[in-house]
Amino acid sequence: MTVGGSVQEVSIKGRTFAATADADTTRKLGGFENEVQVNGDGTTRVVKTRMPWNFGDLVLDVNDSRGDQEFLQGIANAAEDVAISITYASGVTYQGTGTVIGEIVMNSQNATVTIEVGGSGEATAQ
Repeated sequence: MTVGGSVQEVSIKGRTFAATADADTTRKLGGFENEVQVNGDGTTRVVKTRMPWNFGDLVLDVNDSRGDQEFLQGIANAAEDVAISITYASGVTYQGTGTVIGEIVMNSQNATVTIEVGGSGEATAQ
């Protein structure tokens, strides 16, 4: 049976974040993206471009007293990759090594931040 639904949990460098129940996140496993190109004689060739893994549109609960926004900004500022995992409603957890991508802007009304994470290699199911 196929199971969709809310993200259960996001872990970044060992810190656990709750995700909002209505967030519709995206997942890209990484690996290769293929493009077919045509040669002058009408034959074709496949160009394989390596692509990073990515979890997008993650809407996370951020707690000022825990310094969550500062923690996420510190990950983005660092020049090293960290362990990142996301657990879905299906119970399946995907993991990869990467960083926080893009701006880290907190929404004070909802106490949330919408982020994207990604890295080299491929995200794998645990």
